[in-house]
Amino acid sequence: MRNWITLLALIYLFTGCFNSHDNSKVLTIFHAGSLSMPLRAAIDSFIRYNPEVTINPEAAGSVECARKITDLNRPCDLFFSADYKVINSLLLTNHADFLIPFATNRMVIAYTSKSKFADIIDSLNWPKILLRSDVAYGRSDPNSDPCGYRTLLLFQLAEKYYRMDGLAKSLEGKDNQFIRPKEVDLIAMLETSAIDYLFIYESVVKQHGLQYINLPDSVNLGNFSLASHYGTVQVKIRGTSPNDSISIVGEPIIYAFTIPKSAPNAQLALRFAEYFLSDTGGMRVITQMGQQSLIPFNCSSCGSVPDDFKEFIR
Repeated sequence: MRNWITLLALIYLFTGCFNSHDNSKVLTIFHAGSLSMPLRAAIDSFIRYNPEVTINPEAAGSVECARKITDLNRPCDLFFSADYKVINSLLLTNHADFLIPFATNRMVIAYTSKSKFADIIDSLNWPKILLRSDVAYGRSDPNSDPCGYRTLLLFQLAEKYYRMDGLAKSLEGKDNQFIRPKEVDLIAMLETSAIDYLFIYESVVKQHGLQYINLPDSVNLGNFSLASHYGTVQVKIRGTSPNDSISIVGEPIIYAFTIPKSAPNAQLALRFAEYFLSDTGGMRVITQMGQQSLIPFNCSSCGSVPDDFKEFIR
């Protein structure tokens, strides 16, 4: 009996040595769903040069990602948000010291050849087509995902641009059964014709080979010279408590990331972030996959940016 106990102890010790993880070489990344493909490519590239590192990416709407850190105290080494304001409003300064803006995007309307009226829809008539009772469209949840509240801002800008009184309210009130936590959750519904159209980022439709309608710059939130025009609209989303709300004012789309104060492996996170920001690393992937780089970035309202990122500042 004693020999069996000794043998089992040796087996446990031996297998434990081989199964143990060096947690100092594991990164947990929370990120916007629209960054899933470029981040995956950047991670794979980084690991080729750093095979000892394990990186665990977790996609969700950016607001939901932030609340995993603030409300659930989930360990996170890097947070990549589709909107810098999510970091600015929900994480600075209690949960993070800085943010790094790194890319922009544009809003578009995705569709397929099977979408109703796909042969005639364009940048002028889409409001009337989407309001038809026999047409269905999807959008993401504004309380979870920046693409969701940017869609609502887009509705208001479209009402101004097309001079259609009540357009924003009509669009917001239609097809709410097709709202999902993040915009990429709706791609399968579009491809299977459960919905005909989808409000989404240009980079995502390019990555998935979808057809899309280019929206006017006055509507698509992608032109920095129209920042003051975008600022004429706003929406409210759920705040940090059930009775609280956050006002989101329209502005050009800016993606950003941060390293939370509670990051288990902040030094390794810095290494990956530097690689991500380099022209031959993550930013090469970002631009190849349909987004415009903002590197070098303007750090006028970025908080206490670590010295490690000084070379990327304008």
